[in-house]
Amino acid sequence: MIEALPRQAEERAPLILRTQSVGLSLRPICAEDMGFLCALYRSTREAEIARVQWSETQKQSFIEMQFQAQHSHYQAHYPNALWLVIEARGVGAIGRLYLERWAQEHRIIDIALIPAVRGRGLGRALLEDLMDEAAAEQKAVSIHVEKENPAMRLYQRLGFRRIEDKGIYDLLRWQAKA
Repeated sequence: MIEALPRQAEERAPLILRTQSVGLSLRPICAEDMGFLCALYRSTREAEIARVQWSETQKQSFIEMQFQAQHSHYQAHYPNALWLVIEARGVGAIGRLYLERWAQEHRIIDIALIPAVRGRGLGRALLEDLMDEAAAEQKAVSIHVEKENPAMRLYQRLGFRRIEDKGIYDLLRWQAKA
């Protein structure tokens, strides 16, 4: 079983003015969130997993293995990151935000929402809050996005630009206008 990282101090949480206005809040992940986070991970891989001729047990085992590998990789390579669950008022956990703040930029390690709330402007609100925070500190925001990810259009509308082709991923970067 994967253990969550210790809770981060409240003062490290991102500014979330728009996010709060759409009924969302952020909190550090804890060990009890691992089942939700694994299910959320699966929701981002459903199209891929649907193509394989495996039993449901095999699919779930594969997803759990991949989730654990990703989670361990992120925690090892981003030791100072914020590991946050996105919650909706009256609903509970609906997503995750993993964020690393570096000297020159803020790296969104991962952001995902459950399918039921995608396309409702919630991700946009959160991204715009992160962009405002970075702009206030004269920093960029970057993220790796799979080329086929439907959210790619949102990033482009928000002004993110591809700065590097990483194969199946593009490294996108947003920089506030001077």
